[in-house]
Amino acid sequence: MPSSTSPSSSTSSTESSRQPRRLPRVAVQAAKKASEAWAEVPYKERQALVAKFADSIDLIKEDLAVLLTKEQGKPLQLPHVGIGKAIQFLQGYSQLPDPEEVIEDKPGRRVVTRYVPLGVAVGTVPWNFPVFLGAAKIGPALIAGNAFILKPSLFTPYCDLKLAELALKYFPAGVVQALSGNDDLGPWLTAHPGVNKISFTGSRATGKKVLQSAAGNLKRVTLKLGGNDPAIVCSDVNVKEVAPKLAMAALANSDQLCIAVKRIYVHESIYDDVLETLASTVKSLPVGDGLESTTVMGPVQNHLQFDRVKSLLADIQSHGLKLVAGSTSPSDAGKGYFITPTVVDNPPDASRIVVEEPFGPVFPILKWKDEDEVLRRANGNPMPRFGPQTWRRQRG
Repeated sequence: MPSSTSPSSSTSSTESSRQPRRLPRVAVQAAKKASEAWAEVPYKERQALVAKFADSIDLIKEDLAVLLTKEQGKPLQLPHVGIGKAIQFLQGYSQLPDPEEVIEDKPGRRVVTRYVPLGVAVGTVPWNFPVFLGAAKIGPALIAGNAFILKPSLFTPYCDLKLAELALKYFPAGVVQALSGNDDLGPWLTAHPGVNKISFTGSRATGKKVLQSAAGNLKRVTLKLGGNDPAIVCSDVNVKEVAPKLAMAALANSDQLCIAVKRIYVHESIYDDVLETLASTVKSLPVGDGLESTTVMGPVQNHLQFDRVKSLLADIQSHGLKLVAGSTSPSDAGKGYFITPTVVDNPPDASRIVVEEPFGPVFPILKWKDEDEVLRRANGNPMPRFGPQTWRRQRG
């Protein structure tokens, strides 16, 4: 049975129930039946119920933030931001105008663009932002008139199960459901002929499998996968102001964020100053249990990601790359999945730490001289870029 493990202590909490094999099938059948009646509910009424759902999250946001920190590991101030964004998104969806549009209206001829529900939608939510991404998938699906099945990560099931529990108060039976389970549940849902839409957020490797599975029934699929975002730092920046901001851009949520900076290119004229200031900032960041008020950076979320980051650190060590902060020796996993924030000094562009997405608090600083050259290097990575940054002095 799956259970939620505290990344700050590596201890398991009470197990969440794994669904018997028949229950996913029952859930899809219930969703399909519920979707037919739900699609007939007027658009504004669906929006009003989603708004009430948002209000219910707002009422428990403090307790939900603590649960999220215990389960995910991030410092307590970050769950407050993520939960606030979840509420904001749901409220925003609830105010969107009806997308129906009259294209032509003449005597004897009326042309209208009207969107119709697909039926049953499944949302697979990752462990890095379970509440925000769960809400961001639930809201649009319901307002569009679909029934929705939420599949939480097996590493962070409780937060999303709580969302589903809240939803039961406002939506008819079968309209919102949650299924927790191990790795076989996701493929079962993506392949099921009764599912019409898949929304998946997670790794590129799993995203490919989702596409392959969904192709058998020609399901509609939305994928949000990993990336490798560069930051380019120009020669005219104020180093003391910019370096601490760069550190947090790279280390927010222990870099377990698709739009976090993964590699920083610094102009050679200020490279040494930025490197020194940034390394000093990184070394000063308090790392620890997210429930402690002084913590700025928590642990890596789970043992699989911990092992992946350890693999990158071992690669850095084996190739003799230079560190200016951190260590290639992580903590004992028996005491939590903590990785010391680590900065690599000007590694080769072909290094794993440059090419891959670490999804952990390890990142490289690279030197550049020519604009065309740095743009080529920044854009040369085969992974997508969701939030690339350029840092330069503001000009009027």
